[in-house]
Amino acid sequence: MFCISAFAFSQTDADDDFSPIDAYYLGRAVAANILTTYKLYNNPEATQYLNRICQALVINSAHQSAYKGYFVMILDSGEFNAFATPGGHIFVTKKLVESASSEDMLAAVIAHELAHIMLRHGINIINETKLENELSSIADWASSTAASHSAEAARAAGFRDSITKTVDILLRSGYSQTQEFEADLEAVAMLAKAEYDPNALIEVLKVLQSNKGSQSGGFYSTHPSPEQRILNVEVLKFNKNDTLQYRMQRFKNIKF
Repeated sequence: MFCISAFAFSQTDADDDFSPIDAYYLGRAVAANILTTYKLYNNPEATQYLNRICQALVINSAHQSAYKGYFVMILDSGEFNAFATPGGHIFVTKKLVESASSEDMLAAVIAHELAHIMLRHGINIINETKLENELSSIADWASSTAASHSAEAARAAGFRDSITKTVDILLRSGYSQTQEFEADLEAVAMLAKAEYDPNALIEVLKVLQSNKGSQSGGFYSTHPSPEQRILNVEVLKFNKNDTLQYRMQRFKNIKF
């Protein structure tokens, strides 16, 4: 769990909806924060594979694309976790990737994170929350780094409190139960349109269910339980083509 020209950023601007460009620069700074906590898993082949899955989902989505597209990265972590920044950066832990037994399950994880971005869940929380905390040193560094690379990115310097809030949502507090249910339903629809098995999300949730006793914080802090999410998804009915056989070999060829 990640601008237009050089001009002053006021409190009024902060209260307005974020544009896709704003979301990108906010998301990039948030991603920089995340990478101070986690290290990237160095596996270019697996990373490219996940990004191809992501693009297949995006192409079949009815939502507007992110300003500079979507990017999936693998975190070298033993947690079962995944999060996405408002700007289109999607992070999936190595442990969660390794727990998938099919490409469809990987697609389900990515689709859920895409849904959070496309439904603007992070942005909506920021817009509903008053800017109340002073800047953290990491958020300050991330903003100044982004601003030093581009005149357009200078507006990111005004997002410092928003960066801190977004990082807190992704790494600690989590999204609301309503937002998690919404992301699950959107993910299922996205999977069906891309001709992945919508039931793959239920398979992922069952893996999370079996491991929830060993996890704390982040994903497991305020999310609805996997059991609740499974019940919420099971009521949906989608006609699907049985195309799994075409994906199994390429899934088996990837070494995670």
